[in-house]
Amino acid sequence: MLLSGKTQVVGIFGDPVGHSFSPRMQNAAIKAIGLNAVYVPFHVTATQLCDAVAGIRAMQLRGVNLTIPHKEAACQLVDELDDQAALIGAINTIVNEDGHLKGYNTDGIGLLNALKQALGVDPVGLHVLIVGAGGACRAALVALCQAQVASIDIANRTRERSLGLIAEIAAEFPGTAFAEYGLTPSLASECFASYDLLINTSAVGLMGDTFNFHVTDCVKPGGTVFDMVYAPEPTLLFREARDRGLSVADGLAMLSAQGEAAFQLWFGIAPALHVMQRELASRSLTGL
Repeated sequence: MLLSGKTQVVGIFGDPVGHSFSPRMQNAAIKAIGLNAVYVPFHVTATQLCDAVAGIRAMQLRGVNLTIPHKEAACQLVDELDDQAALIGAINTIVNEDGHLKGYNTDGIGLLNALKQALGVDPVGLHVLIVGAGGACRAALVALCQAQVASIDIANRTRERSLGLIAEIAAEFPGTAFAEYGLTPSLASECFASYDLLINTSAVGLMGDTFNFHVTDCVKPGGTVFDMVYAPEPTLLFREARDRGLSVADGLAMLSAQGEAAFQLWFGIAPALHVMQRELASRSLTGL
């Protein structure tokens, strides 16, 4: 990769960010079509986010992705929100058009494509349990409601956050049933406990941590688990689902799908077909 003063710079803001495969897959896509561009990871803490977003203008970055914990806070720092991003209330992509920053959310399309391609799941009519109530949850809620699931329950440690989120989203999608539960060991006995699909939108598992109870007890036999977390080794949730004979996939399938959408927003051209998926599939399972 030959860098020059004309090289377009894109990247990702996150805390942590060292685990991210986005630089690897995005730079592979850039190379595949010969763009004069580079994708860089930036470790940005919550207290640094405002300055970092201002730096997109100051350094004339073409744009960035946003990951944990910035997806909601960044909505207040851009000049304009895409309609889908405004409905979700969180962004994962910023595009810089001559100093005008516009926020987008490509997580929803990424999730639906991942469910279809990696697991063969059609969400229509399904009963879904979502773990976590942050920015990734909001994107999943909107995408699943638009895909006409029957019901969505949210399990989160802070129940007030779940209730507020449901109140916002339910008003937009009256055809979907909602409920909320605490993320505790009694979850399976309190909730619907026979879900077709469990989606982990929280960061649990990212650093090797666990839920400390069997969340998959809530999923019916033959059901599906989608863990948005991806790591060098399968998370405990992923292994637990696999050991129970449930269909399971991690966040790499979603990562490539949302990454392709972000690439097109920045550069106005689709990446070469399957290049991001192939790059992720070739990753080492023992290191990043």
